[in-house]
Amino acid sequence: MNKILFVAADFLSRPPGFYVMVIAMVVCSALVPFGLTNVVTYGLSVAAIIITGVVLIQGYRDTAAIHAKLDEIIVALNETRNDVVGLEHADPKEIKARLAKVEAEAAGRPGDRASPS
Repeated sequence: MNKILFVAADFLSRPPGFYVMVIAMVVCSALVPFGLTNVVTYGLSVAAIIITGVVLIQGYRDTAAIHAKLDEIIVALNETRNDVVGLEHADPKEIKARLAKVEAEAAGRPGDRASPS
């Protein structure tokens, strides 16, 4: 089921998928003069729900990819702490506490750049 959702989200988030949705909305709007207002309302409601799902799925994929890339950077750098890898799975309060700790450490740490002589 997930594969179907990801394929549908990928298709609908690209121009051809957008055009399919526009055509569907135009067809629904063209049916209004024939007294099919209920069909139009239903069709456009379903389209809105599908588009919302597409946005959420694409956002999930983007966020997951960014987390994977950041985790790779953290692991690749020897001087970093690996305890923040996977932090996105923690409780929101724990994330907030860790963020405050990291920001406080960063504010107290002098810059890593060498000063020009």
